[in-house]
Amino acid sequence: MEHEDIIHRCFRCGYCKFPEGYQDINCPSYRKFGFETYSPGGRMWLIRARLNKEINTSKRYGEILFSCATCGNCMEHCVMPFKDDLLSVFEAAKAELVDEGLIPPGVRDYFKAINVNVNPYKEPQHTRADWVQNTGIEMYSGQEYLFYVGDVGSFDERGKRMARAVAKVLKEADVSIGILGSEETCDGNEVKALGEKGLFQFLAEKNITQFDRLGIKKIITLDPHAFNVLRKEYPKLGGNYLVLHYSQLVAHLIRDKRLSFNELNAKITYHDPCYLGRHNHVYDEPRKILQTIPGLQFVEMTRNYENAYCCGGGGGNFFTDILGMGEDSPSRIRVREALDTGADILAVACPVCAKMFEDAVKTEEIEDRLKIMDLAEIIIEARNQ
Repeated sequence: MEHEDIIHRCFRCGYCKFPEGYQDINCPSYRKFGFETYSPGGRMWLIRARLNKEINTSKRYGEILFSCATCGNCMEHCVMPFKDDLLSVFEAAKAELVDEGLIPPGVRDYFKAINVNVNPYKEPQHTRADWVQNTGIEMYSGQEYLFYVGDVGSFDERGKRMARAVAKVLKEADVSIGILGSEETCDGNEVKALGEKGLFQFLAEKNITQFDRLGIKKIITLDPHAFNVLRKEYPKLGGNYLVLHYSQLVAHLIRDKRLSFNELNAKITYHDPCYLGRHNHVYDEPRKILQTIPGLQFVEMTRNYENAYCCGGGGGNFFTDILGMGEDSPSRIRVREALDTGADILAVACPVCAKMFEDAVKTEEIEDRLKIMDLAEIIIEARNQ
């Protein structure tokens, strides 16, 4: 197995489970299930035991590996020199199970949907651009930026609202953008995280061929997951582009005075998406956007920046739902933490987070106390005051 040479070096010190201040458990699967095997250190020992033929592959073993939300907290807080390889170890272990066909049903169904439909929603590709109606956004034909929307922004109702909001903000700032519409293909970030190397390479190469054929040089992503894979993994396959998450571009537009705001009287806290924050170190731009709006009171949650608690949707869990939605689910814990700040609004910058938190506030029955809003939706509200 790839990275086999470092697995034995983990001695389960436990730092991987906590944020910097050790005030709570920061590993979503360990926090949810409570067994050491669901922690990063526990997974390392399980993988080692399987390689040493001390345990057999089982349904439980697969569920433990695939429950990882790839939030990156373990890489952030591990004290060992191999810290940056932790998620790669888990990915390689999952890849072995994929090759052997020993994967949980939800993971199998996710791969099948993408293989058959090119998206996990099993929706016809011709509906991928339905969200764009009445936005004035056109198909890509040489504009400065490709606006890469992704699966959640294209098919999920919450994601569609977020895509329309971001498109509206960029259009009001006269940013030259175009979309691929029905020609857009799944970016493959979760496919790779779940260990399906062949499918990931197929998706990535298909996208790269499309981008290069159209002469695309600059890409704005709606989703931090797409931002991560286009920025970090596509160059390894020859796909070299300037890739920005929309919050980075919007922060630049504000700095250049291409966007202005009226006063917005609201108390807002912000959730750092794992694939924007820990994976790519984009922390300041979303906060600068919020702090620029007059009248807005910004407050931080106890866990923030590199110590932020995951929504639970990463690593494919948004689609496979291995972590579930019980009282100890990551999204429900996080919205309670947001409510504790006294904020009226929990600001997000990721369509996965937006959907996870909206479901969580409904389950917690706090919809009348905490509203989930994307940064672009907050901008629109401030501009319309």
